[in-house]
Amino acid sequence: MASEAQFDAALDLLRRLSPLNVSSNLTAITSLVPDLTEDLLSSVDQPLSSARCKKTGRDYLLCDYNRDGDSYRSPWSNEFEPPLDDATFPSDRVRKMEVEANNAFDVYRQMYYEGGTGSVYLWDLDDGFAGVVLLKKSVAREAGWDSVHVFEVDERRGSGNGGGRTCHYKLTSTVILHLKSGGGGGGGGGDQELNLAGSMTRQVEADLVVESAGGQGKDGGHVCNAGRLIEDMEGKMRNMLQEVYFGKAKDVVGDLRSVAPLTGVNRDRQTQRDVISSMGGK
Repeated sequence: MASEAQFDAALDLLRRLSPLNVSSNLTAITSLVPDLTEDLLSSVDQPLSSARCKKTGRDYLLCDYNRDGDSYRSPWSNEFEPPLDDATFPSDRVRKMEVEANNAFDVYRQMYYEGGTGSVYLWDLDDGFAGVVLLKKSVAREAGWDSVHVFEVDERRGSGNGGGRTCHYKLTSTVILHLKSGGGGGGGGGDQELNLAGSMTRQVEADLVVESAGGQGKDGGHVCNAGRLIEDMEGKMRNMLQEVYFGKAKDVVGDLRSVAPLTGVNRDRQTQRDVISSMGGK
């Protein structure tokens, strides 16, 4: 078994390497220390990949939460590809919620992403259930957005009151963003390429009232509550990326590279110096 020190060192190393190569870096580390494979795959978020369901012909996203060995479960057919003899499936109740959640987030994906791929996977817990909502949007090879929302619903931790029963929800959201710009830069420097990549993780917990929704009653209410939490979290993370991270990157680029011609900048600086010197002579 790999030691805890090896696991911490591997995480520390991955944080310092380029986010663009997280998948290849993860493969390299696990090849050196195979005992870390399961722990790292469940702890490190990496860009999502997709596969096509052979039974329905629909695309679905792959992650550690729908993986069993080398097989992945399709949310559309509820079958593993390649097939497994001893696979673990969600209970009938949780599977019905999974189908409802996939339909709901398919609408969400079309509204917010105008394309892309989305998948929802649920599984049973002793005190309730848990799930993951995956959303991916790529623009050729120039940009990519991957969001992973893992949530847990503790049905025993809530309480009953006059307004209905409440349950405890815990959501951990990660966004992986990659932007690429390049080719034919000016200034005689030849082709120039800019890569901007990184990830952000945020967490929230809330006690929410579970109201009946749709034909599944309270279970439909769970889907609605999880959807509201994820929608609110994605909105906050998008705003933070736009205002904080992209705003700061824009300021840095603006300080490093002047948009105005260099001759004009020098002329303005000389005019400023002349004005200051003339004021000092009075």
